[in-house]
Amino acid sequence: MSPRAGRTGPRTLAFVESPVQLLNVLEWAHVHGLRGTDTSGAGRVLPLPTQVRRSADGGPPPAGAELTVVVLAPTDPMTRGQLRRMADLARDEGYRVRWEEARGGPAAPFHTIGGLAGQLRRADRIVMGDPFSRYVQLLLTITRAKDLVVVDDGTATMEFVAQLARGERLVRWHRKGGRPGARDLLFAPVSSSARRRLTPGAGRRVEVFSSMPVEERPDGVTVTANDFGWTRARFGPPRITSSADMVGTSLVETGVVDGERYLEAVRTLAKAHGATRYFAHRRESAEKLHRLAAETGLEIVRPDLPLELIARRGPIGRTILSFPSTVVHTLPLALVGTGVRVAVCDIDPAWLTEHASPRAQGFLSGVTGTARDVHRLAAVSAV
Repeated sequence: MSPRAGRTGPRTLAFVESPVQLLNVLEWAHVHGLRGTDTSGAGRVLPLPTQVRRSADGGPPPAGAELTVVVLAPTDPMTRGQLRRMADLARDEGYRVRWEEARGGPAAPFHTIGGLAGQLRRADRIVMGDPFSRYVQLLLTITRAKDLVVVDDGTATMEFVAQLARGERLVRWHRKGGRPGARDLLFAPVSSSARRRLTPGAGRRVEVFSSMPVEERPDGVTVTANDFGWTRARFGPPRITSSADMVGTSLVETGVVDGERYLEAVRTLAKAHGATRYFAHRRESAEKLHRLAAETGLEIVRPDLPLELIARRGPIGRTILSFPSTVVHTLPLALVGTGVRVAVCDIDPAWLTEHASPRAQGFLSGVTGTARDVHRLAAVSAV
């Protein structure tokens, strides 16, 4: 890789579509020592921004900055809010953030891709949070970068690595087993091209940066462990309360788990463990959350940042209850040394909907079974 004149590192372009992806880009940059425009405050505890600044638009990166983060903004209001807070933290680190209204209408993808084409062709390294994203796969057909990095996008990273190792087409785990739709068939050539680009080859390097267990490592792929060192350096340690907190999941919204069974499981767990707060997943529906609050008495909390940062800032319960999800892998790392216990409840096969992927139960059991430093709870009885 040949650095740009006057710069000390390769031109790195990161694409994110969720707050967790942006958090893990910051963790990756921390591990690899990428610098922003101002490194004089390295190691200091950064205050959270009190105002949302306007996002940066086009133009050259700040002098000395080695990373440009491109936010492919979703339409969901809660996700957008968390992304804006994370974007401010990235700017506080000295990195450039470019906010793209990538889904702002039928013409938005053409404007976004056209505006990014030059940077894509000049980039030496591409970092992405979701290799399953059709948007990201399309962008990969433009770039000439020889270094490709995949940072965690939750448990989907485990499935991505396994599919890459087996040479399979890239399909999200909760959709696997179903028949491809018309859009899948139309997009198949782009998806196949992305999979080839994400396979190491002559002059092409691929890195996976993950806190997830990687059991099927593709030949030639470098795996770097994410231990949430940036998060622990910038926030906490938190104040620990005597009660328990629960972490929500979007398994109902994705059609994997039956809503009534989930509601009963939450009610049973909360009563058994004395939980008082429920941290909602950003994709959980308002209707479901209203029912949870009314029927369980839990205080519903809509986090404005990824849960790893919320927990690290505190206050947080002495016990955190969760169903199989990313947080059973990430929270023990973010909260190491604090004495907080993370407990995970298995998904009973009876909770699955008739539309759930045939692989759902095995995948969710694998998420739980491979988690380190967590207390495993048996599936609770549900009506």
